[in-house]
Amino acid sequence: MASTIEKIKQLREETAAGMMDVKNALEESGGDLEGARRVLRERGQALAAKKSSREASEGLIDAYIHFNGRVGVLIEVNCETDFVARTPEFREFAHNVALHVASAQPQPLAVAPEDIPAAELDEERRIVEKQVAEMGKPEEIASRIVEGRMQKWISERALLTQPFVKDLDRTVGDILQETVQKVGENVVVRRFVRYAI
Repeated sequence: MASTIEKIKQLREETAAGMMDVKNALEESGGDLEGARRVLRERGQALAAKKSSREASEGLIDAYIHFNGRVGVLIEVNCETDFVARTPEFREFAHNVALHVASAQPQPLAVAPEDIPAAELDEERRIVEKQVAEMGKPEEIASRIVEGRMQKWISERALLTQPFVKDLDRTVGDILQETVQKVGENVVVRRFVRYAI
């Protein structure tokens, strides 16, 4: 059985949370590691949501060139202070997102679902409606199928809702929230450009 000190050390390494936060989470969960992880995750998400309302006007531009020299990405990631923009965690996040944009299939069209261009949405909806009409389903069922397929397509084409290429169990948005928790500031993926030959 791991001692409390060992549990605190393990949780701090896993979550990058402060000593008192980890200690309080362990007490709240009755010494249960999994319960403490859940408490820290919930508090971290609440903190990230609170911080997301702050202005992110500092940051950096990162470049990623794929090993074959045929794909390249430029990405702008913002935070609140220049100090955070120079931290290894922030730089790693920016580089990992650039790598994701270079590697992701299908390629992201926009940062967030609401940023996908209306023309792209209209074109995809027209295609999906035509495919569903050929199925011969009743109108009510057909409209639900269309909406379901559109939601799936949108989540596949928006950067923040795509599964992260290095860990398919988490989305890019999840990685963003974890970075906000680590650096203690609002972090925003502002824009990206992908070049391919």
